[in-house]
Amino acid sequence: MKVDLMTTGAPLRRIQQLARDAEAAGFSGLVITEAGRTAYLSCAAAALAADLDLATGIAVAFPRSPMVTAQIAWELAETSGGRFRLGLGTQVRAHVERRYASTFDPPGPRLREYVEAVRAAFRAFRGDEKLAFDGEYYQLSLLPRQWSPGPIDVADPPIDVAAVNPWMLRMAGAVADGVHVHPLNTPTYLEATVRPEVAAGAEAAGRSTADVQLIVPAFTAVGDTDEEQARWWEMARMQVAFYGSTPNYAFVFEQVGHEGTTERIRERQKAGDLAGMAGAVPDELLEHFVVRGTWDELAGLLRDRYQGVADRVVLYFAGMAWQGEPASLARWGDAIRPLVAA
Repeated sequence: MKVDLMTTGAPLRRIQQLARDAEAAGFSGLVITEAGRTAYLSCAAAALAADLDLATGIAVAFPRSPMVTAQIAWELAETSGGRFRLGLGTQVRAHVERRYASTFDPPGPRLREYVEAVRAAFRAFRGDEKLAFDGEYYQLSLLPRQWSPGPIDVADPPIDVAAVNPWMLRMAGAVADGVHVHPLNTPTYLEATVRPEVAAGAEAAGRSTADVQLIVPAFTAVGDTDEEQARWWEMARMQVAFYGSTPNYAFVFEQVGHEGTTERIRERQKAGDLAGMAGAVPDELLEHFVVRGTWDELAGLLRDRYQGVADRVVLYFAGMAWQGEPASLARWGDAIRPLVAA
């Protein structure tokens, strides 16, 4: 099992320092999310600073043409020595249409075709075939030699997609190299929804489930004192409430016997009551989403929860901890070393 660190984009020199610190601590790689800053530039900065696996987790697909995305991913694969994974997602309608001025509908079929178009561009870059992708949403047919980046000495970058609901998970199983599982995940959700739906998609496409990596974020409340653990426990409660306010994710709560949770969170959200949103996530629900224990226990707890399920575990709070106290990353590294070494 590989263990990655999740981080948002940041000033590029700071990302380089984080990459060096993460490598020294023993992390397998960085998963860089895209929000106010682009994930791609952060990946480029990290690739020039340390030998780590790098992934966009995720980059928003639709505002960029498949050709632009393919070119960026191609250069990052080359620069990182083949250690870059292209993680793509749809984002939500409001951001795609109102922040990016791009087309959103239909998100699932559009993303599937987007992945196929990017792969067609990769084949054209290598000279394996002429660029001739004719889809319903994207058409790519012009790539003169002087406008192609040309072949590179590493494999094509794997393409992973973010998926939550059964349709998207099946689509990912059919066409993607990996799935970025949503941070709002439980062991029940992984076993009852993610694994069988990905397997069904892979089987329908004549693929093996071994062809599709599961990249799973983990909320951790780790510390040697109750106070230390409680800080991250409450942070996780806020994140679960934030993600759980999305109606499409309500079924994740229902799977563990907490029907109506999303409705209660949204009621408090509409009232502007952030504390009330968190209060709608009781401890007995939160424990389904969080790994809690001491530093010495962390590797064993992660192994117990994710061994045989996740190919990569992404520590959601490790990057946040580094932002506040860079020296703390060494302790995270010590804690996960037995898991990474295994």
